[in-house]
Amino acid sequence: MRRRTFLGTSAAILATPLCFPDAAAEQPKKLPVIGFLNGTSPGPAATLVAAFRQGLSETGYVEGQNVTIEYRWAEGDYDRLPGFAADLVSRKVDVIVATGSDRSALAAKSATSTIPIVFTAGDPVAIGLAASLARPGGNLTGFSIITVELHPKLLELLSELVPRAGVIALLVNPNNPNAERVMQDVQEAARAKGVQLPILKAGTKAEIDAAFASLVELRAGALFVSADAFFNSRHKQLVALASGHAIPAIYEWREFPAAGGLISYGTSLAAIYREVGIYAGRILKGAKPADLPVQQPTTFELVVNLRTAKALGLTIPPSILARADEVIE
Repeated sequence: MRRRTFLGTSAAILATPLCFPDAAAEQPKKLPVIGFLNGTSPGPAATLVAAFRQGLSETGYVEGQNVTIEYRWAEGDYDRLPGFAADLVSRKVDVIVATGSDRSALAAKSATSTIPIVFTAGDPVAIGLAASLARPGGNLTGFSIITVELHPKLLELLSELVPRAGVIALLVNPNNPNAERVMQDVQEAARAKGVQLPILKAGTKAEIDAAFASLVELRAGALFVSADAFFNSRHKQLVALASGHAIPAIYEWREFPAAGGLISYGTSLAAIYREVGIYAGRILKGAKPADLPVQQPTTFELVVNLRTAKALGLTIPPSILARADEVIE
């Protein structure tokens, strides 16, 4: 409401208050927008998105109420990520959350140097996302998932589980930026164990099928499925193929044994996505990415599916059961 005083020729008179509409009050306040860029698919990632929203809500933001989220899913086709990132930048989103693959984070970084980015990545310093973990610098911060560093541990667990396996096949996605390092690290661990390690490469659904078809010819006694966002999005296919070929397989994410896989060891993706939501909320409230250190997980989960072990005719060693954080019976 505005009040105006009109002066007459002889005296000042207080005019009757006049009411004018307040344009700022009438227009709905624009909600902040988060661009959610992910290398996988919405179905398999549903629990992770729920964890992200949970973290976001802990900072006071609820999707549809006081924040909007624009989702872009690459469905495992990483070549689509740069275009999606550019689209989000053109829409002038307030924050970009780049998850589901190192390639998501790299695409977002290439698309903007001003919009804040919260990422998940294996080794953000090595691939140029952050200057250091403590001081990432620029417009990026996020979470190091720690995958490659765990590979020797996973091979050790698999050898302990299937001690007679002289041949353990390694499945990698050649489109993963860490593929070469993964192969090198696991090969070194295999040599130390005296195990042969044929490498199978798959970057599509059909190539996954073909990789499993070659296991018999290789006489593989076990399978090591490396950590990869595309593999995570195809976890039901991988678990079904491992079951159909009756081959013991180890994975890095608990989503695999939860779907019927044998065993997994790695960080909790749900816990990381919750933290990503918290970081995104803090940035919407004014925090600068450069002031938020890149965080690393401090706990790791060992999950064992006893039903799958029984179906494979395997007895899980007591040493593994004693260390398991979760046993699915």
